[in-house]
Amino acid sequence: MEQVKENLIKEKSFLFAVRIVKLRRYLNQRHKEYTLSEQILRSGTSIGANVSEAEYAQSRADFVNKMSVALKEANETQYWLKLLSKGEYLDETQFQSLHNDCKELLSMLHAIVKTTKDKKGQGSVK
Repeated sequence: MEQVKENLIKEKSFLFAVRIVKLRRYLNQRHKEYTLSEQILRSGTSIGANVSEAEYAQSRADFVNKMSVALKEANETQYWLKLLSKGEYLDETQFQSLHNDCKELLSMLHAIVKTTKDKKGQGSVK
């Protein structure tokens, strides 16, 4: 089950990163907004990068660390999405779609980190 969750989080975080790249392009082209778009690009793509790094973690602690960083980046991305919404750079439909995906990643990452920490000392990560 844990392996399935890891593959799913890897796929979903990658697809979310693609959406964030497209969001940055939209913000730059449509709104000439560069500062916030750079912030959300950094945090939104970092989620998947850390999940990908976790795949080859050197230890359970390293795995938990990478997934915890991904969790923190997802939380930061949620902040930037809310700010972009309140700043009227995103309409409600755009915001809800991205926000729902981000919340799903947050939930999945939280569950993976918690489960892995709870299994401490029970063999290898994978």
